[in-house]
Amino acid sequence: MILVIDVGNTNIVLGVYDNKRLMQSWRMSTDKEKTSDEYGMFILGLMNAEKINILHINAVVISSVVPQIMYTLEHTIRKFFRVDPHIVGPGTKTGINIKYENPKEVGADRIVNAVAGLEIYGGPLIIVDFGTATTFCAITEKREYLGGVICPGIRISADALFQKAAKLPKIDLVKPESVIGRNTISSMQSGIIFGYAGQVDYIVNRIKAEMKEDNIKVIATGGLARLIASEAKTIDEVNSMLTLEGLRIIFEKNQSQNYI
Repeated sequence: MILVIDVGNTNIVLGVYDNKRLMQSWRMSTDKEKTSDEYGMFILGLMNAEKINILHINAVVISSVVPQIMYTLEHTIRKFFRVDPHIVGPGTKTGINIKYENPKEVGADRIVNAVAGLEIYGGPLIIVDFGTATTFCAITEKREYLGGVICPGIRISADALFQKAAKLPKIDLVKPESVIGRNTISSMQSGIIFGYAGQVDYIVNRIKAEMKEDNIKVIATGGLARLIASEAKTIDEVNSMLTLEGLRIIFEKNQSQNYI
């Protein structure tokens, strides 16, 4: 079995695979103050609750956009799982031609998503990831990662309203019944949810026009993907496990000597 870990700015998402089958997944808060022992005991607790034997984990794969946590997390894996983790980064074989001006600037999570998207759906693709930031990635049929768009995430925008406007409250991210809000909370929810759906549709349509390819599929992932996908007209499918699938696929491909 392999343990896959995606470290984001807000959450760490973990999954355990038995061959190609996802046995279980979990989400925990990213905490730069936690020690390796605290992370280790928390992860062990999650696995024990699902009766997953730690001794059966023979590989660990990590993608991260939080460099400050990696020393602690790598030490956690070595201490509790007795393996050296495979970190997705420069030198990792992905089979994707990255067209970014500086390929090292592309977040590991975006590349992992692209690998999974191509493997599962084929190209061309646009992947929208609703994380701490909302990212759009354009991938051609020839497996070229063209680049994309980075926007403030949905929660960041909602929290900014609460923090910067004295009379606006902190709100739950729930879709209101109508666009026209009848009170402050529903008005804010309308602006966030419907506003982001409109943003997604506009950006996706602009990306499609620039890509100039036929039958571009749009895949959404991330914690709030389903909420926005219920309103955005351009999203074809939601795959909340896309990043975990990508980590599994990258690990398997890097075990093959013939993979380029």
